[in-house]
Amino acid sequence: MSPFIESIRAVIRTKHYSLKTEKSYLYWAKYFIRFHQLRHPNEMGNREVEAFLSHLAVIRGVSAATQNQALCAIVFMYKHILDRELTNLKFGYAKKPRNLPTVLDAQEVQKILTCMSGKYWLITGILYGSGLRVHEALRLRIKDIDFNNKSLFIFRGKGGKDRYTLLPQSLKAPIQQQVAAAKKYHAKDLREGFGMASLPASLIRKYGNAAKQQSWQFLFPSRVRCTHPIEGYICRHHLHETAFAKSLRQAVTRSGVAKRVTAHTFRHSFATRLLQSGADIRTVQELLGHADLRTTEIYTHVVGSRRAGTISPIDLPEQHLFPNP
Repeated sequence: MSPFIESIRAVIRTKHYSLKTEKSYLYWAKYFIRFHQLRHPNEMGNREVEAFLSHLAVIRGVSAATQNQALCAIVFMYKHILDRELTNLKFGYAKKPRNLPTVLDAQEVQKILTCMSGKYWLITGILYGSGLRVHEALRLRIKDIDFNNKSLFIFRGKGGKDRYTLLPQSLKAPIQQQVAAAKKYHAKDLREGFGMASLPASLIRKYGNAAKQQSWQFLFPSRVRCTHPIEGYICRHHLHETAFAKSLRQAVTRSGVAKRVTAHTFRHSFATRLLQSGADIRTVQELLGHADLRTTEIYTHVVGSRRAGTISPIDLPEQHLFPNP
């Protein structure tokens, strides 16, 4: 990899951005350079950035979120690597459409869960029962589960924020079984001379060999060991998101649920169901880990709380516009 790209990686890690953000920013930096026939970014400016963003929007037809992600990466590159501010760009951040989330009712959730089994069933149950994002569920460690207080600890969720959320009692026994399975993987690793948990670089330097303790192991470990992407030691990471996504797609198809269902759909359904059952919106905000209450308020539109008690004119008793045939 070129020294310039490596310099971007170094600054990103200095700022403690997530590995996912690092991969994204490096992807867009390389794409931008290739788009302009390998010219160095220092030789380019607003015109080249605008041409690139126009290509993404018009030719590739990317979403507003993807366009904004590309712009963030390029602005970061110019500001922190080249020490230049990109001002007066003709392309600002694209406005995202305000879409209401797709939610599932209890029967639809049950249909999908019936078509799943094992750890994939449990992950889906946690998404719906605790309102987690999929990466938060997959990153759960044994130490994050508190059976006595019926809670799950989410370490560095979106925005780097920690929080607690619900541990559903109906999932207690399956989670205990999964903990036992994770411990078996760990015991095998220890017998073979390994056993280190995959930790953020800052934590592995702090805890060292303490990372071999069972408490640090992932609840949903990967089948194979891997090399830590930053520190280079052999460890066992968590199950990959794509493996769960594949299992979920197959289950939705078999279930016959005629909606576009992703892992995040269960988080939406969790929030909607809580509001329907009378939960306070501030409590829902805290459980979801939303920094802004306005983000949580979108679910009030889904449940129709602002239309409560409103009757359609066609349903009024004095109207007979549509008599039964």
